[in-house]
Order: sequence, then C-alpha cells, then structure tokens
Amino acid sequence: MEDIPLTAQIAALIVLLVFSGFFSMAETAMMAANRYHLRARRAAGQRGALLALDLLAKTSKLLGIILLFNTLFNAATATLAGLITVRLFGEAKWALGAGTLLITFVILLFAEITPKVLGASYPDKLAMGSSYLLSPLLRLFNPVVSVVNWLVTGALRLLRLRTSAGHEMEELSPEELRALVLEASHLIPRQHQTMLINILDLEHISVEDIMKPRGEIEGIDIQSPFDEIRQQLATSFHTRLPVYDGDPGNVIGIIHQRRLLADVISDELNPETLRQQLVEPYFIPAATSIYAQLQFFKENRQRLGLVVDEYGEIEGLLTLEDIIEEIVGKFTTSMPARHSELGWAEAEAGASALVDGACPLRQLNRELGLDLPLDGPKTLNGLIVEYLQDIPESGVSVKIGGVAMEILQTQDRRVRTVRIFRPA
Repeated sequence: MEDIPLTAQIAALIVLLVFSGFFSMAETAMMAANRYHLRARRAAGQRGALLALDLLAKTSKLLGIILLFNTLFNAATATLAGLITVRLFGEAKWALGAGTLLITFVILLFAEITPKVLGASYPDKLAMGSSYLLSPLLRLFNPVVSVVNWLVTGALRLLRLRTSAGHEMEELSPEELRALVLEASHLIPRQHQTMLINILDLEHISVEDIMKPRGEIEGIDIQSPFDEIRQQLATSFHTRLPVYDGDPGNVIGIIHQRRLLADVISDELNPETLRQQLVEPYFIPAATSIYAQLQFFKENRQRLGLVVDEYGEIEGLLTLEDIIEEIVGKFTTSMPARHSELGWAEAEAGASALVDGACPLRQLNRELGLDLPLDGPKTLNGLIVEYLQDIPESGVSVKIGGVAMEILQTQDRRVRTVRIFRPA
C-alpha cells in the first residue's frame, strides 16, 4: 500500500464512502417505498417499478444483498482510513485513536445518516433507480446471500423466533384501509373519499339501520273499495307497492305499476286483474348486512324487499335505491324526501336543529357531527323512549350521549319533533 500515492488512497476512500452511502440509501428507500405507487407505475410500464416490486417480493434476500455490500464497504473504508492515518502520523496511539473517531464520524455522517434521510425523503424514485443495480447484484451473488439467509434462519430457529416469508404486499384490514383513505384526503376529492368510506362501512350496517319502518310503508289494502285503490295508484310516487289483505303485516304480493299500464289504458283494471299482476314478495332478515344484501339483490334480480324479524313479522321495507343512497348520498328524485337535510340554525341561546323523531340516528351523527349511541334503537324516537322508559310529554328535556334535546311534540305514542342543541 505504500507504493500507492496518498492522493489515490484518499480518492479510493471517497469512492468507498459513496458506495456505502448508496447501499444505506437503497435500504431505506426500498423499505419506505409506497407499494401502491410502485404498482401503479408498474401498470404504466415503468421497468424500475417492476424491478423494485420483484425485489420487495423477496425481502430477506434484498436486505441480505444490501447489508452484505454495505458492511463490506464500511469495513474497507475503516481499514483504508487506518492505513492513511499510519502513513500520515505514524503508529502513535493518539493518531490511531483520533483516526478511528474521525472515520467513525465521517461514515456516520456521509455513509449512513445523510443517505438514509435522502432515501426516506424520496423513497419511490430512489427505490426504482437503485433497483437497476440491486437486481443484477442479487442475481450474481444469490448463492452467497442464500447461505447467509440460511444461517440467519437457523439462528432464529434456535432462538425460537418466527419470521414471515417475504410478501409482495401485506393485507390491510378494513380499519387500516379506512385510515388509509382518510389520510389520503389531499389526493382524493372529498366526494370520492366519502363514497369510499361509505362502501367500507357497508359490512358494519344492517338492513334495519336504513330500512323504512313499517309505519311509514305505503301499501295497498286489497279489501279497500276499488275506487280508493285506483286513486292510490294514480297518486303514488312509488313504482312498486306492497299489497296486503286487511292487515299490513299480511302482505300477499308486490305490484309493479308498469304492469298495470295496459289494463289502465284498456279500462280493464279491476280487483281480479290486480291480483293476477302481483309478484311474490321478497323477504330480508333484519340482521343482514347491507353489503350482503346488495349482493343478494343482484343475484336474485330484486329491487325491493320486506324486512322481517326473527319471528317473521314485517319490520320495514328496503329498496336498492336505499343502499345506493347510503353509498353516494341522497340524490334528487320525484319522490318527496323521507327526511330533509339537517343543519344547525344559529340563535341567541346557541345553535340548535329541529329534527323529526323518526330520523335515523346514523343520519343525525353523520350530518350534525354527533356521537349518539347506535347499538340500540335506530331512530331518535326509539332512543328517547328507551332512555326515559316512557313516552314523554311535550316540553320534556333530556341529555343523551352528551347531547341536550327538547321534546317539542308527541303524537300517537311517538315523539314527533325534537329540538337538538349543539354540544359545546
């Protein structure tokens, strides 16, 4: 080494530091790279993304090749630094100690911290760029890396530690996926973000959460005078109507008004033709999740179903449009809205909102930013009655879940109108 000029040794030292820094940067960039971005770029035809994903699919070998060369260059750097120190200052202990401290600081600053900060700042670009060198190195030194990994695996088994094999991508739970969508708010339009969150929530919502309650179902009593039935058909906003025989719980079929068009035009509509046009009702268990019911609607080619409890009693009605609105939000139709949009109205005593007692609690929480309990009753009326264990009179005030509310009107054993005060 004494025959090699000092300038050449210093230049070699700088080169070793650069290579060591490259592998430190590559390690951080590969581990911090966003696999979703890489997949998107691979689909766009970028070769660097393809190579990076191939390397990340075998993480143990990737880390093996990176650490192998990183350790090799760090050791060579320390050795060469020692030789340069001896050549400049001799073998004095103070010189060797000072040289060791100096080269440690240089490696730490220029071959470890700085490259890793750079890799963490631009992980995707640097991961794709470094993969062009790491891929051929891994193919060339694969036997060495395999032996090292075999030894590591043996050592871990002796310590009774388990490691998972390299995965192309870890599976995300619904909660993790939800958090990912929420954190990407600066990348996704708010409307799209809301729709994605609503889709993720479908598995946690049952049909009874969004169904129309039995008391609000518009149906036709087949025993009514036929002139009343004709008038009801002419003024109804719905294209499909349940038909019952005397008792609303005794549904005998569903009528599609389009099927009656020919009979109406030919003036042949009568009770007999009405019965002939009835189709068998489709029943839905109340505990069915919205996501599952959406699949059932598709498989059975249905758009409307009657929700029944465990005893077979009709609890409400659910349509395909109800599920779609749960995903995309309310949309304009010719049918009057079941519940108007909610909002706070400012007043001297603070913000408040007038709410129908039949309003679903989920809608209240979503539109007014409240946190009313959802594990019991599904409507505001049910929540108040359960809390008081009685049907309240007008003027009674309660506080549920930190939300103050005043009952303004009760009628027919139900809470009709409630004033909700915005929590402080």
